[in-house]
Amino acid sequence: MSSAPLRRCAVVLAAGFGSRLVTGSPGGPPKPWTRVAGVPLFQRTCRSLELAGCSEVVVVLGHEADTLRRHIESEIETRLPVSFVINEQYHLSNGVSVLAATERVGEQFILTMADHVFGDDVMHLARSHVPPDGGATLVVDYKLESIFDMDDATKVLEKDGRIAEIGKVLPQYNCVDTGLFLCTSALLDSLREVVKRRGDASLSQGVQGLAKAGKMTVLDLGEGFWQDIDTPKMLEYAEKRLRERGGGASGP
Repeated sequence: MSSAPLRRCAVVLAAGFGSRLVTGSPGGPPKPWTRVAGVPLFQRTCRSLELAGCSEVVVVLGHEADTLRRHIESEIETRLPVSFVINEQYHLSNGVSVLAATERVGEQFILTMADHVFGDDVMHLARSHVPPDGGATLVVDYKLESIFDMDDATKVLEKDGRIAEIGKVLPQYNCVDTGLFLCTSALLDSLREVVKRRGDASLSQGVQGLAKAGKMTVLDLGEGFWQDIDTPKMLEYAEKRLRERGGGASGP
């Protein structure tokens, strides 16, 4: 296993429709600009990626791409350079959005979603972790009793530190996907194989391909906090948890 790089690119997926989170009027700002405890989601994402030691942020846009880009360029406050790629096929699964960033990433990169919130401690874990050669690592949560919406969560069956199965519906699982990945370019190769066979690819399908080769490991976030913001109820829950935790570098 190689030593950890000092700096890594981050890929942020922001191409989707975000149709389950309706917090404003039609024509208002897109989902990644939804305020969570007063701070836009994307602002929180950039602050978290700074903590994770990233050198730049590559944002994959699709739905409402021009609107979101204008918001980011005019309002975002970050020390990280932010650039953009467009996924013209944003109606397909999220693995296709990952592949849209292929030319912008190096051998290692961090991957996350524009609608996920992470505690600072989680990003410090990510900063120091090195994914397996020819593979990737998924940050997971074993605290199943604390998951806000288990039906919506992507379940993971972990065995001996590696992913055996991943999916929305699993008969057996012991942790859940937090949406934070520490990757090598092997994940892109796996996604391309899925697209070649199916014409589409979810991120979970790419992960499953690496898992079959024994190259998909997990990193336990322990007592760390995370929450995806897919619905108004999830937003309310995330704000409550952030108040309880006293905020952090990813927000006030």
